[in-house]
Amino acid sequence: MGSTVRTLTLGMKMTPYVAILEHDLRGLWQSWLVRLWLTTAALLTLMLVASNWSKFQDATLIASLLFPHLVFPWFFVVVVLGVSPVSGSRAKVLADGILSRPVSRYEYLLAAWSSRVLLVLSVYLVTTVPAIVIVVLAKRPVPADTVTAFGTVSALAVVGLVLTFLVSLGFLAGTLLRKPLLAAVVLIFLWYPVGLVLNVFSLEELSPVSLSRAMSTQLRQSWRETEADAKGKAIAEDDTFARQVDHFLGVFSNAQSKPPATTPDFFEGGAFDDFSLLRVTLGYGAPTLLAVVLAMLFFCRRDL
Repeated sequence: MGSTVRTLTLGMKMTPYVAILEHDLRGLWQSWLVRLWLTTAALLTLMLVASNWSKFQDATLIASLLFPHLVFPWFFVVVVLGVSPVSGSRAKVLADGILSRPVSRYEYLLAAWSSRVLLVLSVYLVTTVPAIVIVVLAKRPVPADTVTAFGTVSALAVVGLVLTFLVSLGFLAGTLLRKPLLAAVVLIFLWYPVGLVLNVFSLEELSPVSLSRAMSTQLRQSWRETEADAKGKAIAEDDTFARQVDHFLGVFSNAQSKPPATTPDFFEGGAFDDFSLLRVTLGYGAPTLLAVVLAMLFFCRRDL
């Protein structure tokens, strides 16, 4: 009986949060910005897959699909979505809603932040996961790669964490500066130079640019690497030997040999052989929590 009462009490306390979350999600899905972003992201993913279908190996192609979400151009959309709920004209409407209804500031902020995180992650996964599945399962005219299920899932999770961090960063900037355009401009002009500087030192746990370059390394990692896995990777990375064997077999079978896969310099993973999933998770997870907490503290102390 007591547990039932506690469950009902918790459900009643969560009602304002859930109501704001559902209302905000409906409004976001109906906005032209989100619909345009979803359509453009799907088209860009399709173009990247089609143009690099016979050029890149699995890891390199998947890393190129994740690049727009980490660096450019979807950073701008994520930042705009992050700064909008607590700045500009939206803040004035928010003041009337909070002051005239039994809704706390914490409930509104958490619901608004959650709705934007859910929206951003939904667009990211809907436009990326189907393409990755096709790339991994399809037979393409490039040498086989050593992409693992663990590497793929962990890479998707890391990019999702970075997107959550960007939403939280925009949330904090919108709370501090109150003007959405100013907050977006400040973030853009600060974030990209800092990311490029950190990229020089190959700090994938702090720079999305370096993280994009390290994605091909992470995609090939397994949960627990065995001796057979290490041997398989060594053979797969020896492109010269693979081409020679393919050509030798093609001579006797009268079949066309697979063309060598193109490896862009940007996605070379040699500098990220010591990639640490824990470091990357802490590098983006801790600032995400800090940004959300600071945004709540600043917002709850200011006058509405």
